[in-house]
Amino acid sequence: MAASRRRSGGLLVPLSVALAVLLFLAGTATAKKTGQLTVFWGRNKDEGTLREACDTGLYNTMIISFYSVFGHGRYWGDLSGHPLAGVGDDIKHCQSRNILVLLSIGGGGNDYSLPSTQAANDVADNLWYAHLGGRRAGVFRPFGDAEVDGIDFFIDAGAPDHYDELAWRLRWYGRYGGGKKAVHLTATPRCGFPDWRVEKALATGLFERLHVRFFDDAWCSYNHAGINGVMQQWNKWTARYPASKVYLGLVAANLPGKNDMVSPKQLYLDLLPNVQKAANYGGVMIWDRFYDKQTGYGKTVKNWA
Repeated sequence: MAASRRRSGGLLVPLSVALAVLLFLAGTATAKKTGQLTVFWGRNKDEGTLREACDTGLYNTMIISFYSVFGHGRYWGDLSGHPLAGVGDDIKHCQSRNILVLLSIGGGGNDYSLPSTQAANDVADNLWYAHLGGRRAGVFRPFGDAEVDGIDFFIDAGAPDHYDELAWRLRWYGRYGGGKKAVHLTATPRCGFPDWRVEKALATGLFERLHVRFFDDAWCSYNHAGINGVMQQWNKWTARYPASKVYLGLVAANLPGKNDMVSPKQLYLDLLPNVQKAANYGGVMIWDRFYDKQTGYGKTVKNWA
């Protein structure tokens, strides 16, 4: 009987319980928090301004979405009814608070693709001169003289061709284009590994972070696939891209017809302790500012990210 128990603070604790506690502590010892929270902005005019989102103090990175028309001689973005006036000043305000501001290309529409190498070069040129550090007469800058810090690849439609060339061209501009700062490259793939639409682009090794969307795909979202289903995919992403910081993409509310929002209890006790064991865990990405403003999900997640 004495061999099966150990004394703790004057109480006899079953050895099995003590062992379970030790195993739990060992399993979470390598988990780490970064406090990094990223959010997508620009999908609903009722989410408030970019400045308001930055002034919450919640987010370390804002991703403006989307630059959604490109590849066929036309270049334009959709900010879901947000007026362009003032966005440039808001970008600079956010940057003054040390918040990274990225522009996401792609999205759920079908008005973009890269049919050729020339198309990839043309899109890179437009991004550089219209949104990044370049200046060229006759190129319209939607955000005025404000410069986003980088480009996020959210390629959810069309073929995967030539996005690797686009990435290389943007990197070239960041180094040799005469701007004042480098061009940060990130991607926001679906959770199922690999995401064939960005796989070739990611193979360049140029992407410093990945915001993997663990929602909108039942077979790898937590509420449908459980922790095992999530970790099967998470471990593939973190192992395949060890030089990239990998962010856990979560939704701040259940989207229409979906049940993908992870409860705070499950997030704290199960999901985050597991994903944070990865050496290249980067933080949490929230979709999106509109839903987060409604639910306050980010305020909770920020403490544990």
